[in-house]
Amino acid sequence: MEHRPSLADRLVFLFARSHAERVYRRFMAATRQARREQEQTLLAKIRRNADSEFGRRFGFEQIRSAADFVRRVPILRYEDHQPYIERVKAGDLRALFGPRQRVLMFALSSGTTAEPKYIPVTQPFLAEYRRGWNAFGIKAMLDHPAAFLRGIVQISSRMDESCTSAGIPCGAITGLMAATQKRLVRKYYLSPACLARIDDAAAKYYTIMRLAVPADPAFIVAANPASMLKLARTADTHRDQLIRDIHDGTLRQDLPVSAEIRQLLRPRLRALPAVARRLEELVAEHGQLLPRHYWNLAFLANWTGGTMSLYLRDYPHYFGDVPVRDIGLLASEGRVSVPVDDGTPGGILDVAGGFFEFIPRDRIGEPSPRAYRCHELELGQEYFVILTTSAGLYRYDLGDLVRVTGYIHEAPLIEFLNKGGRTCSLAGEKLTEHQVILAMEQARRQCALGVANFVLAPQWADPPGYLLHVGGDEPGVADRAEDLVAALDVALCRVNIEYAGKRQTDRLAAVRVNLLPPGFLADLDRREADRYRRSNEQYKHQYLLTAPGQDDAFPRAAAVTPSRPHPTAARGPDWPI
Repeated sequence: MEHRPSLADRLVFLFARSHAERVYRRFMAATRQARREQEQTLLAKIRRNADSEFGRRFGFEQIRSAADFVRRVPILRYEDHQPYIERVKAGDLRALFGPRQRVLMFALSSGTTAEPKYIPVTQPFLAEYRRGWNAFGIKAMLDHPAAFLRGIVQISSRMDESCTSAGIPCGAITGLMAATQKRLVRKYYLSPACLARIDDAAAKYYTIMRLAVPADPAFIVAANPASMLKLARTADTHRDQLIRDIHDGTLRQDLPVSAEIRQLLRPRLRALPAVARRLEELVAEHGQLLPRHYWNLAFLANWTGGTMSLYLRDYPHYFGDVPVRDIGLLASEGRVSVPVDDGTPGGILDVAGGFFEFIPRDRIGEPSPRAYRCHELELGQEYFVILTTSAGLYRYDLGDLVRVTGYIHEAPLIEFLNKGGRTCSLAGEKLTEHQVILAMEQARRQCALGVANFVLAPQWADPPGYLLHVGGDEPGVADRAEDLVAALDVALCRVNIEYAGKRQTDRLAAVRVNLLPPGFLADLDRREADRYRRSNEQYKHQYLLTAPGQDDAFPRAAAVTPSRPHPTAARGPDWPI
């Protein structure tokens, strides 16, 4: 589809590009004096919340430098902040924030236990988050000028999935970002904010593609590359119905999309018979309907580091040779890096956003490890990230491991490696070993089985998922393996909201089970303990493996997949596919 900007668009383009260049120059200016920028960024956050109960406890009024801050505040985890956050959830903002602060929402993220993390989103935090996104987007578009003033496909989720007792919405910060975006930018969004309220994932993907396929977008942005592939596959799977909808100016009636949302979408659903005919010609020519056939994309934007890189193998088939830019290390807790080049997970530390410290990988288990500032990091070394943000998180152990790949002036270039500890994330679920143990305990009780030993291992497939390795000699397991694995899958959804979301949207497959020979896991534990004889008494069985392939040496029987629909997956499409 060919895009022809109007004269007005071309004039706006000149203004937009000039503005973009100024914004990016300011971002780069901060890297030239990163040490001073970090100090100022920290002290602004301290002053803003000095009169909070948290601030009074740690003597924020006496903090005059980063060194003072480090002396007064220890390295903390979410559990240390949680008592204050719970009071904020109930409406007591002064527990964590100073006067005139307002909490716009709580961003939800999977925690290390069964309870999700609630991250307070204040106006300063939202501004920091948006500045990081702006720097990312502006540099990407400056590098790909064909993207200016063209449509954008972005996937956002609801910011109001639930509310606290004080009526504060809880959900995804992407929903708030979309709802508060500047009107000039929203003009180019092909997927309007109301699509976040479509609860059925398959219907949401179809609706996005119904709007985007005829529009020739410049780029697609989504955190997870699995979502990119899901969009492309949805359009191809439903290509006949999609072409009919484009021809007629409709949105298929059997989609579970509310009348309210359909009414909001009506102005966007124009009948485009010429476009439909062109799409039919493409199907006749290729036998498929893939983005590389009908779009002229400037770039794609999503995570590419860690296990996310595995998804990129399928990109050329669907998207052709389109450049891919990592969106950076960012989480509900804040943005860490801003990538400025295609084809690499590395990015510049966002020195004007949060305040960052780093603990060397081999020191993270020490009682009081030394934390290094950004200008003290060594090239090629690996560190865990400690961040302080305007969300009320101070010296917060993010649990993310990064590698330093270079420097831009005084700011390090870092790339994400993986979550620390025994954590696995095939599709962004951030599943922890603790959650796996909790879920298996629930599954054992439900099935009345006394499973003593097991290993849950990630498996790369389409979609990826997990394989439960358990001894075939465990009492009753051989006869009830299907019940056990079905109960485990449900329990994992219960203890990890992000696992549940990925299952509901088919980005993760159901857990399968593999019955191992008698004594295999016990022998494995003995061999592993013998490898570390000096600390043999310290050895702990590993219930969760963290990367595909770590179980390659495990003997395989025929893996069992639950035949009954998974309760979460069953909330998928009830319309014909």
